[in-house]
Amino acid sequence: MGSRTGSHQLSNGLIVSGRPEQLKERQPTMGSRAMPYTGGDIKKSGELGKMYGVGDYPGPPPILKPSSRGSSASQHNSGSVRSGPNSGPVGHKLTNSGSMPKKSSGSFSGQLMTPIQPTGLITSGPLSSNTGRRSGQLEPAASFKKVVYGSSVTSLNDEIKLGFKVSKVAMWVFLVVVLMGLVVGAFLMVAVKKAVILVAVAGVLAPLVVILLWNFAYKERGLLGYLKRYPDAELRGAIDGQFVKVTGVVTCGSIPLETSFQRTARCVYASTELDEYKGWGGKSANPSHRCFSWGRRHSEKHVADFYISDFQSGLRAIVKAGYGAKVVPFVKPTTVIDVTKNNKELSPNFLRWLADRSLSSDDRIMRLKEGYIKEGSTVSVMGLVRRHENVLMIVPPVDPVSTGCQWTRCLLPTYIEGLILTCDDSQNADVIPV
Repeated sequence: MGSRTGSHQLSNGLIVSGRPEQLKERQPTMGSRAMPYTGGDIKKSGELGKMYGVGDYPGPPPILKPSSRGSSASQHNSGSVRSGPNSGPVGHKLTNSGSMPKKSSGSFSGQLMTPIQPTGLITSGPLSSNTGRRSGQLEPAASFKKVVYGSSVTSLNDEIKLGFKVSKVAMWVFLVVVLMGLVVGAFLMVAVKKAVILVAVAGVLAPLVVILLWNFAYKERGLLGYLKRYPDAELRGAIDGQFVKVTGVVTCGSIPLETSFQRTARCVYASTELDEYKGWGGKSANPSHRCFSWGRRHSEKHVADFYISDFQSGLRAIVKAGYGAKVVPFVKPTTVIDVTKNNKELSPNFLRWLADRSLSSDDRIMRLKEGYIKEGSTVSVMGLVRRHENVLMIVPPVDPVSTGCQWTRCLLPTYIEGLILTCDDSQNADVIPV
């Protein structure tokens, strides 16, 4: 006769057979503790700070207690290391899961090469170091090699060609009058045999010679004065093919330029000129270099298409100065390096600039100048207006620009070919951020 099993009543009142189940004690589990907000400070990151050897992590440092072999006191939480005979030699005992004493921060493979950043991010190294520089990051430019632009950038010549525009009829009349005066004066001097005739003829021809010399000497200054006095036009009312002068702020086009020595970026016009002084028996900078004068040895002048915002109407037009256009820039360069007899020590950058252009750096008196029109400068442009659909352009004029005869200044008509760019000398201080 088998033993009879008892029955018991559940909490809901139902009677079931069998003995009530004995509740077993549940093993205590490790509760997850909410970590405080560190704000990117590695010193407040707890276990991460210990792993990377940061000394000022919160909480007291772990205490290592010696334990005997086979003792239960040598066992800790999950992930602990037991000092048994089969565990192998361990340099430093670990206490908690994933934790590491401070002294073992440099003992693991892949030693930390760089300190932890203030943001808490682990990077491959500082940007200033070569070992931690990522691919695609360039070194600081230490070369002054000549920049080769494409066909969209215009390379300009050294000199600005200016000429006198006088009609052929006036020139022939002048020559005939001069010849007749000389013939009549010589005949009267032989017939009368008095020097007063020669003095009278010289008195008539002397003012003409002075006027010619004045025009040759004052030619460029007279042209600049004329361009400065020329009235500004309004682009809103300009018709197609009209010659205008527009003054406004310039911005770079698709190809910004920079100077070759100072590396001044975001320019619409850039020039670098190297001049040399030739004394008695010195070396010539070019075939036409004369003694006791400055000569151009090397020149780099470039200009590209750019935009100008008219001060009068506020309209924006594109100035077609690239693709080999005829451009005449009146920009005064500034002296960057001046090598004299008393100061012949050359800077390393200047020597590198000369070497990149295969120029000798022997005992010479040199002067390096740079001029530019930077983005945001105020510039005056003189050219023809072209309208194509909704695009407003300023292009070089087809015919030469003539100043006309300036009687009050005793100046003959001066002409110049190409698109004219003028900029004030104080352009560096008046640049408008764009």
